Amino acid sequence: MTGALELGLPMRRPRAGLPERVTVWEVGPRDGLQAEPTALEPAVRAELIRRLAAAGASVIEAGSFVRADRVPQMARSAEVLAALGDLDARLPVLTPNPRGLQDAIDAGAREVAVFLSATETFSRANLGASMADAEAAAEEVVRTAVDRGMRVRGYVSMVFGDPWEGAVEPDASARLSERMLAWGVAEVSLGDTIGVATPGAVADVIAAHAARGVPVDRLALHMHDTYGQALANVYAGLEAGVRIFDSAVAGTGGCPFARSATGNLATEDLLWMLDGLGIEHGMDLSAIAGTGDWLSAELGRATTSRVARALAGGKEAR
Repeated sequence: MTGALELGLPMRRPRAGLPERVTVWEVGPRDGLQAEPTALEPAVRAELIRRLAAAGASVIEAGSFVRADRVPQMARSAEVLAALGDLDARLPVLTPNPRGLQDAIDAGAREVAVFLSATETFSRANLGASMADAEAAAEEVVRTAVDRGMRVRGYVSMVFGDPWEGAVEPDASARLSERMLAWGVAEVSLGDTIGVATPGAVADVIAAHAARGVPVDRLALHMHDTYGQALANVYAGLEAGVRIFDSAVAGTGGCPFARSATGNLATEDLLWMLDGLGIEHGMDLSAIAGTGDWLSAELGRATTSRVARALAGGKEAR
């Protein structure tokens, strides 16, 4: 093990009962950048996506078709897609309403995502609509997209806790997931938007979904690391059979409409743990860390990934 540590590689110790392979859903170019104070030009965002794909990322959220005055960091997402027409990767985009869906279709998007909130207050803060109105808009988007042969992902925000309403009951998100799957979404990503979840809470939410007949292989986890629990929560998800995990290179992001939300789980940190567990994911940790370094320079701020910082420190020590 000494040599492995000197080379900056994780100790490989597989555990029985965990999935052999998972999908890492890279959200940095969308969910990560939308909360950064620095707005990057479309050409830079396209370059980020190309670097991520070259590092092995197979699913990369490419942008968001929302009002530019609400999320200026995602303005001109159509230009990002136009620059990536030859890329061999899935490039889903966020389309929270029918207008956004049409704009995405016009831009050549083949895969989209919709958002719902598990709480009323955040629905109004994030989507500017009541839960009922947001659900109606999301259903229209999903059914229209599915009718056109497009793959759709569903997101549920504030699954574990809301800064205005407090703790959220596990069945609140399970009800929404059940509903979205009935509309035709391919999977549902469960978001710990403000990073308050703990491993037991993750297990309870997945159990609530199972009680409603939602298969665990139709679920993804989207963890934030506000209290340093993101990797522990991922591990709880692995134990429960989850095989799709969202993360953002360099730990970018947060949520522009949620008080106290900090960055997403860093892709570098997730890959380090997965490599240590012997779980295949298809990505090159070293290349992802290099991409995170490049992105952090473009944003003018340090990475929040502990693995990236440790790897950089190891290089300096050598």
